[in-house]
Amino acid sequence: MTDISPSLVKELREKTGAGMMDCKKALTETKGNLEEAIDWLRTKGLAAAAKKSGRVAAEGLIAIACQKTSGAVVEVNAETDFVGRNEHFQNFAKEAAKLAMTTKGNIDSLKKTAYPGSNKTVEEELTHLVATIGENMSLRRAAYVEVSQGLVVPYIHNATAPGLGRIGVLVALESSAPQEKLETLGKQIAMHVAAAHPIALTPAGVDPAEIEREQAIFREQALASGKPAEFVDKMVEGRLRKFYEEVVLEEQVFVIDGKTRIKDVIASHAKNIGQPIKLAGFVRFGLGEGIEKAQTDFAAEVAAQLGK
Repeated sequence: MTDISPSLVKELREKTGAGMMDCKKALTETKGNLEEAIDWLRTKGLAAAAKKSGRVAAEGLIAIACQKTSGAVVEVNAETDFVGRNEHFQNFAKEAAKLAMTTKGNIDSLKKTAYPGSNKTVEEELTHLVATIGENMSLRRAAYVEVSQGLVVPYIHNATAPGLGRIGVLVALESSAPQEKLETLGKQIAMHVAAAHPIALTPAGVDPAEIEREQAIFREQALASGKPAEFVDKMVEGRLRKFYEEVVLEEQVFVIDGKTRIKDVIASHAKNIGQPIKLAGFVRFGLGEGIEKAQTDFAAEVAAQLGK
């Protein structure tokens, strides 16, 4: 039997992040060959990840990276909010956001990109993290915004760590004005986006199917009110304007002052600094949006484990 030294076990553990006993077993199985032991653990890691892949991952982190005129945001999910405080998980999320800058938010390209400091891709590094931490994880989505001139302003609501949190926003302002004159405005609009959750920048950006759905609802409501048919179209038009005010960023009322529309806030700021400003785009990621979280009966789960 091959004699496995504690120092070799320690080295393997540092290289892979795997548990001590797993490292010792890997080295025993591979007769002390460090590289083969790494491969052995990776293989087992893949198996462990596969077993966990059915579990719902709706927690995790939103991560943002920004470079003046461009920015990227990613969502990396895990099963529990506890993992969001794990240093390795946080480092992975930060790196993923940085790499999303190079892939311009393309999630498939991001997963295939080489992960810094390893011989793995981003997707393989995440699989390794699954095996190390012991929870199902996924790199769910990524987005990217840029302007030719101006500023992209990042904002994390209730940050867990710099650039990391549960809600992440990017606001793109296109202007020839000095960037320092755009930063405060961009931050305020980003805070508004985090709170108000707009779905489009302008009315033209709203999904036509969504507009048709709202119009149908408004029409039914107008007809049910008993108003004459000639007033129905005007009522629908008025309700649609109200809908835009609720969900379109430029039409929303600024949450900071409660009275000025966002498009007017931007126009006023542009007038004050003497340079045109265009709100070129925004991205808002809220952690776990759209993921159906499993509802579990804790008592039943315990009883099942006890065989009752």
